[in-house]
Amino acid sequence: MRQAPRGLSADEAALWRKVAATVTPLHPQVPVAGAAPPAPPPTPAPPAPPAKRVRGRVPAPLPPPPPPPPPVRAMTRDGLDGSWDRKLARGTIVPDVTIDLHGMNLDSAHARLIGGIAQALAMGARVILLIAGKPRPHGDHDARGERRGAIRAKLLDWLAHSPHAGQIAAVRGASPRHGGSGAVYIVLRKTR
Repeated sequence: MRQAPRGLSADEAALWRKVAATVTPLHPQVPVAGAAPPAPPPTPAPPAPPAKRVRGRVPAPLPPPPPPPPPVRAMTRDGLDGSWDRKLARGTIVPDVTIDLHGMNLDSAHARLIGGIAQALAMGARVILLIAGKPRPHGDHDARGERRGAIRAKLLDWLAHSPHAGQIAAVRGASPRHGGSGAVYIVLRKTR
């Protein structure tokens, strides 16, 4: 059975006030025993005037405007005309730059991708062939039981959050001539 706390004697309470006065509280909004009462909270803004009655009814307040739609990533919008898509699908466009991420871990692949895009932009390139490996097989493992496709799984997120995202017009799957499902084309916007 627990006993109730006995409380502080007058001497203990005086000593406690001296100690408490030397301490800086971690959470200033929590009052300290023996301290001055906190300042009253600021007065709230006056309520909005009541809505005018229309034919005996009070109209419901207008709902807030919907939030603006999120910006569309360049990788999902139709940033190319039909002739570009046809040429990319047939493999008739020769990429200006090739970036190969085979054999790299995620950190080095990400750094190579960002550096490669920066280099391509500096060269004035329009089409990058990015060899990233095939998409992850179902169950995250291939027939040999090895984990595959981690770089490919991160690719669109890396591109969308890269410092060069605004200069990417589109990302399309590569034609079989350039690697098929193991590669993608990154089409850069034309520099003005």
